[in-house]
Amino acid sequence: MELTIVTLIISMLLFFVLFFGIGFLLNMLLRMTWIMAVVYPFIAIFIVDKVRFIEYFQNSKEAFSELGGLMSGLAPADMLILVSGLAGAILAGVTMKLLRKKGYAMF
Repeated sequence: MELTIVTLIISMLLFFVLFFGIGFLLNMLLRMTWIMAVVYPFIAIFIVDKVRFIEYFQNSKEAFSELGGLMSGLAPADMLILVSGLAGAILAGVTMKLLRKKGYAMF
């Protein structure tokens, strides 16, 4: 499948906004500032990985080696999309810290 520059930019923007929004809502509900930034790597692994979750416990060596191969084999465009999601999750935490510092008790 061919990925155009427009599709790449839209995908990056969507991942950024999606994970910023999810992170912002989780921070408001759970009052844990960096929860989405901590959870995001696991979400990214589940997006990329093709191994069942239970395999990481039953057959760890093969599962992690396959994960390493898949992560290293990602296209640069896919990495950019995943990194933009991480940036959105981190920015949600930074925004919450800033809002709390400015005195917004709701956040």
